[in-house]
Amino acid sequence: QVDLVESGGGSVQAGGSLRLSCSASGYTFTGGRMAWFRQAPGKEREGVATVYIGETETTDITSVSSIKGRFAFFPDIAANTIHLQIYRLKPEDTGRYYCAVRRGNSAEPLRPESYTYWGQGTQVTVSS
Repeated sequence: QVDLVESGGGSVQAGGSLRLSCSASGYTFTGGRMAWFRQAPGKEREGVATVYIGETETTDITSVSSIKGRFAFFPDIAANTIHLQIYRLKPEDTGRYYCAVRRGNSAEPLRPESYTYWGQGTQVTVSS
């Protein structure tokens, strides 16, 4: 059984930063792609950032344009956890953030349909 648990959400002021974490059990990140999605009230789930976890390095990082230059992935393979640091947060970053994974790579890595397993999400609220 695969379980993904997100943590690190919270309420922050615009301009601040957060580190979101996705911890997995029953699943190894290596050799697969993981992604963060977010969903704001009344909106569709949106792909935020995604990365392919290779045997020796992370590659093929893709993100939505609104977050480009404001994020970084920090894999902790030993702990089977992937961290996403988001900098210079904006009110439009507000939403519930979900991590998702799939084995192997994907030609459409920011589409929810590309992923097999999902966590329950963690709330991020950015105030102006």
